[in-house]
Amino acid sequence: MLTLGIDDAGRGPVIGPMILAGCLLDENAEKELKKLGVKDSKQLTQKRREFLEAKIKELAETFEVIIIPPLEIDGSTEQGKLNELEAIASSKIINRINKGFGKIKVVVDCPSVSIEKWRDFLKTRVLNLSNLEIVCEHKADQNHVSVSAASILAKCMREREMEKLKKLYGDKIGSGYTSDPLTQAFVKTHAKKHQDKGIFRKSWATWKNAVSGPSQKKLGDY
Repeated sequence: MLTLGIDDAGRGPVIGPMILAGCLLDENAEKELKKLGVKDSKQLTQKRREFLEAKIKELAETFEVIIIPPLEIDGSTEQGKLNELEAIASSKIINRINKGFGKIKVVVDCPSVSIEKWRDFLKTRVLNLSNLEIVCEHKADQNHVSVSAASILAKCMREREMEKLKKLYGDKIGSGYTSDPLTQAFVKTHAKKHQDKGIFRKSWATWKNAVSGPSQKKLGDY
């Protein structure tokens, strides 16, 4: 049986897109990639990820990568729908890949605390369920080679998208993550200046706090 692993990268950053990737592997490819050290992308260096990305693309039956820009993320999070947005993107990957491969086991790294509810919503967006077994798990990228491979594809794409932004806005943009001091400084300095460039997730508190400026003084401060 073929296995389709699906995972995301860049769910939490304040700058740049979220990436979703799907990777379809047969059993031999899974064994080969496991030997090569494919695992959760967060446990690998960028150099190793890039090496493994090439091997994954070479050995996979097929793969798909979807880029979700900040504007689309903001549109979803205003109603608390980021999990649904990810489910819709996952369904797009499944629908694009599920063509003529026969029976496929789909394993998705579930972003929601409610696995069953999220899986049920995902299924409503999948066009043909007849040949699919859909499994949603937490930490699937640590337990399934196909999901680990997808996480590497997603992370490498996310890094390339950030490189594009660095060429436009300089290296001081950082990684885009809110925990990155470079990114924190960049947001504080450039939140208003670049607010219409489509690089920030404006629904994130980090961006909102930066554009609101210093908090209003309380009466006791005078």
